[in-house]
Amino acid sequence: MDNILYNVQRQGKISFYHGEEASIVGSAAALGPNDEVLGQYREMGVLVWRGCSIDELMAQCLSTERDAGKGRQMPVHFGAPRFHFHTISSPLATQLPQAAGVAYAIKRDPARRGVDCVACYFGEGGWDSGKGPGYGIDTIRVDGNDALAVFSAVTEARRRAVAESKPVLVEAMTYRVGHHSTSDDNNPLHRMRKFLELQGWWSLEEEDSLKASQKKAVLTAFQKAEKDLKPSLTGLFTDVYSDEDTPWNLVEQRKELRDLLKKYGDAWEPYRTERAKFKGHGNDL
Repeated sequence: MDNILYNVQRQGKISFYHGEEASIVGSAAALGPNDEVLGQYREMGVLVWRGCSIDELMAQCLSTERDAGKGRQMPVHFGAPRFHFHTISSPLATQLPQAAGVAYAIKRDPARRGVDCVACYFGEGGWDSGKGPGYGIDTIRVDGNDALAVFSAVTEARRRAVAESKPVLVEAMTYRVGHHSTSDDNNPLHRMRKFLELQGWWSLEEEDSLKASQKKAVLTAFQKAEKDLKPSLTGLFTDVYSDEDTPWNLVEQRKELRDLLKKYGDAWEPYRTERAKFKGHGNDL
């Protein structure tokens, strides 16, 4: 999926894309199914681990009418309540105070206190050196390109967070691996594959078969999403205010867009082409 969406972004078909690392999947495997997740942009692996389909992910990345977020977010800015995955926002580190609030809400809930926790993902741009020890927070540094090491570290971090009601920082030492860097011995996929082969649990034939089937599934989902319509343009003005409480400026903006499309929507080729991509073609404004 990373390879395909990287290429799609470079073709200008989506505006933004970030890949995943072993630290994401390794930590996802260590979390409970109802643990709340607040991410940055690289946590697609958490959603895949929790059962999110490729069709859903493609719909979000291409902002189609099947996107649960109604096409309002940038690509890979996911939000999925049924997977306990809070909507991603672009500014760095905004998820940190939000995560503290979510954790406090869990702590106040007798049914969830001592059962669930919050996992907050953030990169080096969202923290200062010495953040964990400097605040008296239990901290562990782990090889972020080793999925099993991350799994072990996060399993213990989660145990402490739930049992002792305390924050724990896991510093995963990793880097964003280029999507053609498969020959790198430190590549997390390469390392996991070698480990499984040495254990006799995996083979080159199974690897090739899996890659082929997954590539076909991703391409099928992408082609389906590429043909889907975008959400209705009415979505620009809904879901923030109730119909009776819509402020005057939104009413004016909706009318201005409606009048603009009525006047130029068929007369000017760029407008005509773009309108055809949206459900309702702008006629439902």
